[in-house]
Amino acid sequence: MFPEFSMSHDYKAQYPGVGFGLTLISGCQTSQQLPSELKLFKRKLLRKMRKREILAQITERINIYANFFEQFGYDCPLFGHLKRTVNSGFPQYSLSVDAHFMAEMCAGILVAVTDFDRFEGKLMLDVATDGETCAGMGGREFILKANEIVLRDEAGIVCVLAQGADDKTRVSEQTANVLFYAYAVPGIDSSYLKDGLEIAAETMVEFGKGQCEGLETYIP
Repeated sequence: MFPEFSMSHDYKAQYPGVGFGLTLISGCQTSQQLPSELKLFKRKLLRKMRKREILAQITERINIYANFFEQFGYDCPLFGHLKRTVNSGFPQYSLSVDAHFMAEMCAGILVAVTDFDRFEGKLMLDVATDGETCAGMGGREFILKANEIVLRDEAGIVCVLAQGADDKTRVSEQTANVLFYAYAVPGIDSSYLKDGLEIAAETMVEFGKGQCEGLETYIP
């Protein structure tokens, strides 16, 4: 039980060396009340990421993402997330969403959290064609620009790196099999994807009683 994944020829040609990562945690208890031990775990991670040297490295990586977003005319949400986290700590929504924020902020990367059972078939990292459209969360329609990085399943685009994911794969209280995926952009080493996804997986195994089905990073 692990997603079948590939990178398209067009992606490899446009973004050589730019990686992608996946981790799947099955059998998670995502609807339970957040355990008190999770607060201690968050505090430990928060103390580490707030250290001056580490925070500077995280900020540098987020700057790289922001510059990539700007090439396509979008604002990067990671800066806002980082400011709130440094000032107020990690947010508290649900276990899987919290794990996603912890992975992003501690590694300084872009991570998505999704319901694995809602995907249709194999996954492929690809680039968009100019004017291509897809559905986003909240009924929005994304109009894509040439070479935007997208993730597709066999039914269509499920996430646009610089614009967001769709509603179809969104996690809910009923989600048992949680798939996290992490995008690199030019200038981001894939080792940071692994660092972030390990935090997400550890959180879901320890506090959601799930089982990690694997963690993979892919480099074209």
